[in-house]
Amino acid sequence: MPADTWSPPSVLLTVDLVILTLREGRLCVLLVERGEDPFLGMPALPGGFLNHDGEEILAAAHRELSEETALTADCVHLEQLATYGDSGRDPRGRVVSVAHLAIAPELPDPIAGTDANDAAWVPAEAILSGAVELAFDHRRIATDGIEQARTKLEFSALATAFCRETFSIAELQQVYEAVWGTELDTRNFYRKVQAVKGFIIPAGSDRRATGGRPARLYQAGPTTVLSPPLIRPAPSTTEETTSREEE
Repeated sequence: MPADTWSPPSVLLTVDLVILTLREGRLCVLLVERGEDPFLGMPALPGGFLNHDGEEILAAAHRELSEETALTADCVHLEQLATYGDSGRDPRGRVVSVAHLAIAPELPDPIAGTDANDAAWVPAEAILSGAVELAFDHRRIATDGIEQARTKLEFSALATAFCRETFSIAELQQVYEAVWGTELDTRNFYRKVQAVKGFIIPAGSDRRATGGRPARLYQAGPTTVLSPPLIRPAPSTTEETTSREEE
């Protein structure tokens, strides 16, 4: 084929966000109700096309995050998740999405952006189970984001991104239980967290009232890679999932 007859294919680029937070002890994902076609009225992950003024991908992710949650880069964990580019994923044409995972503690009720009719926090389990049907391939993206968070809790300090600046070990355990979807043995958890040097460090002499003995407060330490890791308990084969702590 002569070179002068070739033209590059038309490919559009978007960013999509899997935004996770804990609300009332449950892992939740932010979904928006699409306000335009395709998939008008269906739940979807927040996101959008890059601006035409040379906007960088990371900048577009931060822009979308700010529009949906009013969060800025200094108060949220944001990382690239994966790229999704199946040819049939969007009826508008060849659209490639660079998905990002965002995590912050105790996010407030969302306000829908300009291209959405509504926005709401939805329990992660409703997405994983298929109880909530999402537009495009957003269930796959959300599932991948939740699984990435679950895996990284084993080997990294990502759990502290779900916590306030200071937190108790009990509150940190609630993060692991909510994200992993299983209960943990309190004594085992305390021992394992304390065994990881630099994972969490005491926040001075502050304590938080818990209804009983005041709980000692901690903050994220300098360690980002957990050694030894906190291995996720394997689900039981019974109908109800139970924890199996690795010794």
